[in-house]
Amino acid sequence: MISYSDLKRGVRILFKNQPYEILESSPMFKGRGQSVLQAKIKNLITGEPMTHTFRPSDSFEEPDIDKQELKFVYAGREVFVFCKKNNPGKRMELAEDKIGNAGQFLKPNQIINGLFFENELVAISMPIKIELKVAETPPALKGQSASGGNKPAVLETGANINVPLFINPGDIIEINTETGEYSKRVS
Repeated sequence: MISYSDLKRGVRILFKNQPYEILESSPMFKGRGQSVLQAKIKNLITGEPMTHTFRPSDSFEEPDIDKQELKFVYAGREVFVFCKKNNPGKRMELAEDKIGNAGQFLKPNQIINGLFFENELVAISMPIKIELKVAETPPALKGQSASGGNKPAVLETGANINVPLFINPGDIIEINTETGEYSKRVS
């Protein structure tokens, strides 16, 4: 059982007979009443986010979610196609809206974790940090890099992010997939 005090970011619960993941949670204290937890949760089957207020008396079952390693094959027509890591013939699709912003950091043959509920792929779990190559970025002007700042860059996956001025095309950088931001230069 998952109790009220366990409801933190990343925790998955069975709510209204469907699996949900806590995206954000913050305690609220009302005048004379007891505290409540205002949470933003996401339905793992439909991908729909919603807000809900939880009370200290609430408790939840843990959803039976199976994690399996999947290989990303390609994206097209608002669908991402994956296959089992060791069985390329066993393909499955996941709608673009269920993947969210993390989809822009997927590259072919990348291994990720697929989340299965009742033997159906409902979501993916991306690593928090991944390494990608910078495909395009304008050069920094002479003397500009000393003042700091950022410039736009296009990654090998087609994602657009801001990077520091010292980054050049061909550099390998580390990206935070949760925020979509540059983390550090690897090489």
